[in-house]
Amino acid sequence: MRKLKFHKYQGTGNDFVIVDDRDLSFNDYYSNDDVRRFCDRKFGIGADGLILLQPSSDADFHMQYFNSDGNESSMCGNGGRCIVAFAKRMGLFESSTIFTAIDGLHDAEIQEGWVKLKMQDVHEITSYKDDFVLDTGSPHYVQYRDDINHMDVYEDGKSIRNSSDFIKEGINVNFISFEKNELYVVTYERGVEDETLSCGTGVTAAALVHAQNSELKENQISIKTKGGNLEVHSVKNDQGGYSDIWLCGPATFVFEGII
Repeated sequence: MRKLKFHKYQGTGNDFVIVDDRDLSFNDYYSNDDVRRFCDRKFGIGADGLILLQPSSDADFHMQYFNSDGNESSMCGNGGRCIVAFAKRMGLFESSTIFTAIDGLHDAEIQEGWVKLKMQDVHEITSYKDDFVLDTGSPHYVQYRDDINHMDVYEDGKSIRNSSDFIKEGINVNFISFEKNELYVVTYERGVEDETLSCGTGVTAAALVHAQNSELKENQISIKTKGGNLEVHSVKNDQGGYSDIWLCGPATFVFEGII
């Protein structure tokens, strides 16, 4: 049986199995079922997703991301920050880097475990009933809630994610509340099909929705998730979209092993 060396990282409780796949051998030997098994918290390593670090002709490296259901997925913000920390540990750069992901190029910086990841521009935030829909590298639904500390994130998020408008492609669902100059965010993630302690593209979506509703031109928003604290910096343009978007927070090595 083939042995796989892996590295476990977490970013505000959003955890990932990361594999050095610079020889591009992983997809030759392992299937989606294997990815699902590696991410299983009872029968595998346990993670919200699996990330491959691969070579790139356009940047320092490429990030391929799989959700814990075994399927390749769209951009993962906390996963992006974690692979930056891993790439630095592997000696691929000193303090700043550029890498490619499914949604294109990303700039990133790291200093003492604090990772700043530049996200793709967001051109539109769409109103959906009383809520909001936007794409921050992954599709997100954002809803303000007064009972965020007492709600059932799993049941409420699952209901929206599987509603008729979203069940085919899936959508991540974020519930937000603004208190004492901090934005509180809880997230139900598609592909994981459960609540996660944090979601990078989700807190980015939440921050932009709040910036729009607060009519902020330039903003730096502090965000609390169940897994820890993050910051989102962005600039609103004259067309109503957002650019120069940075997701900032810790990314931590947990352990490594062989499975």
